[in-house]
Amino acid sequence: MPELHAMFVHAHPDDESSKGAATMARYAKEGYRISVVTCTDGAAGDILNPAMDRPGVAERMLEIRREELERALQILGVREQFDLGYPDSGYVEDFDGDATKLADDCFYNAPIDEATARLVRIIRAERPDVLVTYPPDGGYPHPDHIRCHDICAAAFDLAADASAYPEAGEPWQARKLYYVGAFSRSKVEALHQACLQRGIESPFSEWLERWDPDEVDPSTTHVDVGEYLATRSQALLAHATQIDPDGMWFRVPDDLVREIHPWEDYQLARGEVSTDLPEDSLFAGLE
Repeated sequence: MPELHAMFVHAHPDDESSKGAATMARYAKEGYRISVVTCTDGAAGDILNPAMDRPGVAERMLEIRREELERALQILGVREQFDLGYPDSGYVEDFDGDATKLADDCFYNAPIDEATARLVRIIRAERPDVLVTYPPDGGYPHPDHIRCHDICAAAFDLAADASAYPEAGEPWQARKLYYVGAFSRSKVEALHQACLQRGIESPFSEWLERWDPDEVDPSTTHVDVGEYLATRSQALLAHATQIDPDGMWFRVPDDLVREIHPWEDYQLARGEVSTDLPEDSLFAGLE
């Protein structure tokens, strides 16, 4: 069985099922070691599924989101998950980096060195070959996604530095760092047109209207996950408080996505090995 290890560092429970989930399901099935780090407890999440907006749910949000995460990981075949241990910062509309808008004890307001040290300790103990997290803007402007990027990018270097956090274990150098969530305009346009041709209300219309026409596609790596899109959807639905099965994103059938764009796209941000671009695997250059 392959011994290579990819560690996905996410902000909240449910992010592991919406960003790179089909990749994790594929690699877990193929025998690679796959782990997930969850930075926050997700307790500040709103109830986004009307069917779950009932008495007792909001009061048990922390416990319920933990249970949802466990079910989702089982569906994906991921057996290892690590909590960084921070309270959810909550979503702030048009967040501009003003930490005073957030709770004092939340993830975003935690000392960055402290949060980075916690992640370094996990990396040194578990020794991943590949780290996966969000781009510098978080993929979207949620405080926790931005901070998740900050500490993971730092930990990629500092986990290998014997002078940094010596109490956190023996140094370890992960060999590749990826950003997940790269969407090319060509991908979105292709899915949008496919929806229109099939009489499906496209969820991409407003997105395309806001798209900067000069934006360059950042993706470097395209993992074929066509056979695992349904598994990804099942994992998402396991997060019942956060995912409305009748929501707009579930209007696009997995079979249509598989036909038009059966890949999850990544950006290779850092690499300690030689590899040719574009890649078709997060483990390219390591095997």
